[in-house]
Amino acid sequence: MTALSLASDRSTIRSPEFRLSQPESGAFTLELIGDWKLEGGLPAPAEVEKRLATGTGPRSLAFDARQLGAWDSGLVAFLVGIRDLAKTHRFTLDAESLPEGARRLLKLASAVPERQGARRSDKRADFLTLVGNECLTIWRSAGEMLDFLGQALLSFGRLLLGRARFRRTDLLDVIFECGAAALPIVSLISFLDGLILAFVGAVQLQQFGAQIYVANLVGIATAREMGALMTAIIMSGRTGAAFAAQLGTMQVNEEIDALRTLGLSSMEFLVLPRMIALIVMMPLLCVYADLMGIVGGGLVGATMLDLSLAQYVNQTLHGIELSDFALGIVKSSVFGVLVAVAGCLRGIQCGRSASAVGLAATSAVVTGIVFIIATDCVFAVVTGALGI
Repeated sequence: MTALSLASDRSTIRSPEFRLSQPESGAFTLELIGDWKLEGGLPAPAEVEKRLATGTGPRSLAFDARQLGAWDSGLVAFLVGIRDLAKTHRFTLDAESLPEGARRLLKLASAVPERQGARRSDKRADFLTLVGNECLTIWRSAGEMLDFLGQALLSFGRLLLGRARFRRTDLLDVIFECGAAALPIVSLISFLDGLILAFVGAVQLQQFGAQIYVANLVGIATAREMGALMTAIIMSGRTGAAFAAQLGTMQVNEEIDALRTLGLSSMEFLVLPRMIALIVMMPLLCVYADLMGIVGGGLVGATMLDLSLAQYVNQTLHGIELSDFALGIVKSSVFGVLVAVAGCLRGIQCGRSASAVGLAATSAVVTGIVFIIATDCVFAVVTGALGI
């Protein structure tokens, strides 16, 4: 019984068809007949195009839906095709006789604009264009960096005058994150760094029976260079990236714009506490890194070179001068400024998307490390010229 009823329902479906007529010197009329459903097989709009291209008289097309039965999205697709043909051949379209639902769907399909330039152009810029664009980008970045440094100096000036506005609790939180929270990673890297320096030096100095001077090698290299340099690189990857991600997320959430609306300087409220924290904590971390590096070198001296603890300590104290420690501390303070500037600058420059935050963090690390290495080279040249 059920199968018979289904068969009778299918037999009642009228196949879709259309008739295109044009009375003498009259507009085209497209008569829709039958049930326009996808399962019934729909005619293509291209079948109408030949008649429209060769027709004469008024350039207009109207629909006649008096014999239209049931319909679904197939009818709408056909109507969209007819609309496109009418635009191509410059016909005006009259859809007033269509069912209300079909008119609304056709209007909705017409309201969606086509995306311009959706396809990527296959033409690539030539080499000189790429070089020119990169030079302009570097030039703009240098200007933005100088502007940021100028604003930072003005903020420090207002801090010295007691006019800078920021929350002291934020400063304490950042100091903790830059100081105590960074001790484990600084301890590990500095200890291993001292151990590596001692091991490399021991292999060479044992050939001359001068293994006692491993203490001098480790002490001087750690105090003058490696303590400050490795601490700065660690803080650039750890804290500089964190600063960029924090400020970049605030940029995405429009929190920085809200601060400016409230009349608060983002430089004072967000950047200044982070710069102060790194400037204060970097020298302390540098001294701690020097100590851990010397301990790592002492472990190699005691296990590989049969040096006693007293011998290693005495040789280290005789080999290192106060100027070596002072140079490392000065370097660390400068490196702290560079890490803070790189992290905060990239965070402030961040775009307003999740991917932009990741790019800002990556750029902060790269910029910070490049600044650190370049500045360390300048320190090496200056101290060598001055005989320090």
